[in-house]
Amino acid sequence: MRTGLIAEKIGMTQVFAADGTLVPVTVLRVEECIVIGKKTEDSADGYTAVQLAAGKVKPKNLTKPVRGMFSKKEIEPRAYIKEFRVDAEHLLEPGTEITAAHFVAGQFIDVTGISVGKGFAGAMKRHNFGGLRASHGVSASHRSHGSTGNRQDPGKVFKNKKMAGHMGARKVTKLNLTVHSIDAERGLILVKGSLPGSRGGIVYVRDAIKRSA
Repeated sequence: MRTGLIAEKIGMTQVFAADGTLVPVTVLRVEECIVIGKKTEDSADGYTAVQLAAGKVKPKNLTKPVRGMFSKKEIEPRAYIKEFRVDAEHLLEPGTEITAAHFVAGQFIDVTGISVGKGFAGAMKRHNFGGLRASHGVSASHRSHGSTGNRQDPGKVFKNKKMAGHMGARKVTKLNLTVHSIDAERGLILVKGSLPGSRGGIVYVRDAIKRSA
C-alpha cells in the first residue's frame, strides 16, 4: 500500500475521450505536498505510516504546538496535515515531495472529502422519503416523515431514526474512481465523475483499496 496525497478540488469540466465521447471530470490540483514525518513498527507507534502536509498558511494562523512541530522539522508551515498508512517498503523520507505524477491515467483511486453542507433539511430531501398522501385527510403535513415511534412499549424513539436534521458537511469517501489523465507540469489530476466537496475544498486521494488497475 502506497501513500496518498493531499489535493485541492478546482471544479468540474468536460473532456473528449479517444473515441469522441464527452467525459465529465473533476480537476484536482496538487501543490507543495511534502512528507513531514514517518512512523515505523519499531517505534512507539507500532505501525507504518507517512505524514503529509500541504497548502500555504500564515504561521500566525496556526496553533503554537503545530508551529513548533514544523519548526522542529525545519519545514515551512503548511495548512493541512494528513497521515496515510503504508507498507514498510513504501515509507518515504521527510522532505520528499509528492506530485500529481504519483498516479497514472487509468488507475483506480479512492477520494475522501467533506460533502457540501445543505443546512437543515426535511426527511424527503435528506433520506428520500416519499412523504404523506396528497389528499384524503392529510392536512398541511404532506412532506413530513410520519410516525417516529411505537406503542407504550418501548415508548421511545430509537437512536439513529431517520428524521429531519442537518444534511451534508460530513466526511464522504467515493471508491473506485478512475483517473482520466494527469498533467504533471501543472500539477493537475483529472478524475472521471464527481467528487465530494465544494470548489476550493481539500480532498485526500489514495490508491483504491478494493480494486486494482
